[in-house]
Amino acid sequence: MTLQLRDAIEGWLFVSPTLIGFLIFFLGPLIAIFIYAMSDWNFLSGEAIFVGLANFEDALFQNPDFWHVLRNSAVFALGLVPLNVALALFLAVALSRPFRGVIVFRTIFFAPVITSAIAWAIVWKFMLQGEGGPVNQMLALIGIAGPNWLREPNWAMAAVIVTRVIKMVGLNMILYIAALQAIPRDYDEAAGLEGASRWQVFRMVTWPLLGPTTLVIVILTTIGSFKVFDHIYQMTGGGPENGTLVLAFYIYQQGFQFFDIGYASALAMIMFVIVMALTIVQLTVRRKENA
Repeated sequence: MTLQLRDAIEGWLFVSPTLIGFLIFFLGPLIAIFIYAMSDWNFLSGEAIFVGLANFEDALFQNPDFWHVLRNSAVFALGLVPLNVALALFLAVALSRPFRGVIVFRTIFFAPVITSAIAWAIVWKFMLQGEGGPVNQMLALIGIAGPNWLREPNWAMAAVIVTRVIKMVGLNMILYIAALQAIPRDYDEAAGLEGASRWQVFRMVTWPLLGPTTLVIVILTTIGSFKVFDHIYQMTGGGPENGTLVLAFYIYQQGFQFFDIGYASALAMIMFVIVMALTIVQLTVRRKENA
């Protein structure tokens, strides 16, 4: 065995665990979903019939429920992403400098991230009940009659967005804190010597340097907003009146409640394309800004 061949074999052995995992857990399921999406397969009947692009045509051009679900997903993402990013940045700026008890505050805001999503949703479902819920009881103390948050279409989406932000904002806060601490203090000091206010230093120096981190956070949060399932499942079940029925939960309904695997797979492929397109757009916009 030559030295070159031995090095090649050793290299493939080192990368084989990652390569095998990629083939089994990503590429394989992706190909399988594409095949299922081209078939009419009811999970109970066990017989798959090739129908080509019929499932995609049904979703995009014939089923009005799909566009209602897609609109809900867009509303959820447009509400969650800016609120999450803004709150994470505010907390990071407040907690990036050392002071007494800073570790405690960081832990408090990060703790919901590692809390079970189902447990989190159950607690908030209890807190957001009608008149008997703790949130409405606290509002009643100051003379505000709170709505039945999870049973009124106009309030349910707002409720799941806010509770989801509270749960996940700690992760983005930590990313921003790491980015802030990596910025040399010399930049702030130089801007301060030139007479810049703290707001001017943040707007003209700190914020542009946080651009790469913000891009990563926005992409990850956007992807997560389209993948949300457990939160919706436990808090609202897609209701009321399908007001919180988002794409991931709709796929679950079609596949595991109605057992229409073919249609559910087509929806999953559409969601994959949407998320990929949003990611590409965000990367393109960032590159143009840096050009």
